[in-house]
Amino acid sequence: MGRPPSKGRQRIEIRFIEDSNKREVTFSKRKSGLQKKVSELSLLSGAHVALVVFSPGGRAFALGTPSIDHVLRRYAPLPGDDDGGGLLAVLRRDDSDPVNGVVADRAEVEGIARRTEETKARLAAEKARMEAVAEKVRLATAGRRCWWEADVDALGEAELPEFARALRRLRDNVQRHLDSILASA
Repeated sequence: MGRPPSKGRQRIEIRFIEDSNKREVTFSKRKSGLQKKVSELSLLSGAHVALVVFSPGGRAFALGTPSIDHVLRRYAPLPGDDDGGGLLAVLRRDDSDPVNGVVADRAEVEGIARRTEETKARLAAEKARMEAVAEKVRLATAGRRCWWEADVDALGEAELPEFARALRRLRDNVQRHLDSILASA
């Protein structure tokens, strides 16, 4: 015995939804659909897109290609941005040579993407370095109760400055805690 067939896609009357649960579900689904359409528009046409949707509860949802900041600063500069760009500059621009405008935009986006990848690579390298330092500190603390009792002779040149910074942070935290106890006494 099967279940009855669904009603499928139906046309609905566009009006305010009174039921708050249905309203939240509708907001979520429509927002997702809108974001998908905006993403597809950007992908298919190469358009710079910024979408900000505020939920009835005041929460903001944003989508931008290449990023919200990039699009806003380019087409609607913030006060204090004196780069001469912005929406008015684009509208007044001589569009008789649209190819060069597109090439400049693509070059700018590719530059941003390249810098982002370089930054990610540097971040990954730094994380790997810090994990190696942490591993050496773990090995140096083997058989000891606390990390600050590590055998500093077992640490190398790369690990000693990190270990010293950690010790200074520990000392500063203990001093702050002591000061707060003394102040409350």
